[in-house]
Amino acid sequence: MYSNSYIFRYAGIMVIVVAAVLSAAAMLLKPLQERNEAVDKMISILRAAGYDDVNAGNAIELFNNTITNMIVINQDGEVVDDYTGPGKENSRAFKINLKEQLYNKSVNRPFELPLFKASKNGEVIYIIPMRGVGLWGPIWGNIALREDFNTVVGVTFGHKSETPGLGAEIVEPLFTEHFPGKQLFDESGNFVSIRVVKGGAATLGAEMQNHAVDAISGGTITSNGVSDMIRNVLESYEPFIKKLG
Repeated sequence: MYSNSYIFRYAGIMVIVVAAVLSAAAMLLKPLQERNEAVDKMISILRAAGYDDVNAGNAIELFNNTITNMIVINQDGEVVDDYTGPGKENSRAFKINLKEQLYNKSVNRPFELPLFKASKNGEVIYIIPMRGVGLWGPIWGNIALREDFNTVVGVTFGHKSETPGLGAEIVEPLFTEHFPGKQLFDESGNFVSIRVVKGGAATLGAEMQNHAVDAISGGTITSNGVSDMIRNVLESYEPFIKKLG
């Protein structure tokens, strides 16, 4: 029969040992976790630009060979950093916390945004990371644009907790395949963005159908979140795009 003092000492020692083991494991696994997050980010960026065969095994090499410029712009559309060297995953643009920067924008503080320039088969493509809010939590993605900063090359989306079979379908080709060829600006050069339309883009007037895609059936709030995310993020790049003339 063990005394109460023995049981308390034993329990105390076990708590300390387990805490030390978990702390050490977390420290040892952190670099691996950060690397996996960086690889996932590269895969999403490259797939938006049309590299469907990218995977965890070739992502870093393909990213560094394909992305030529890691650009940072400020709220006035000025380029404040343009990294072209090796190890682009260590660049300032790659490490920008988009959530923090979009919050700064929402409260009228200065903010910075990343812009990735790629060269694919001689064609220049720009990729813009996005972040917004869905039905149950954050949603995010990347949108790739042609050199005209108007025509969509491709998109990728992700989410934390959207409803399976409904809002979670934003990641599927059945939804994303409608974006290529859509345009951000109208014929007068006004920013229009791209709407995700309940009932289908075909319900809009002909002049708006090039700025819209079909919503997900049963995923209205997530679809609206995607529309809001695209508009909120891309309008932030408008000063930069207009400086290009």
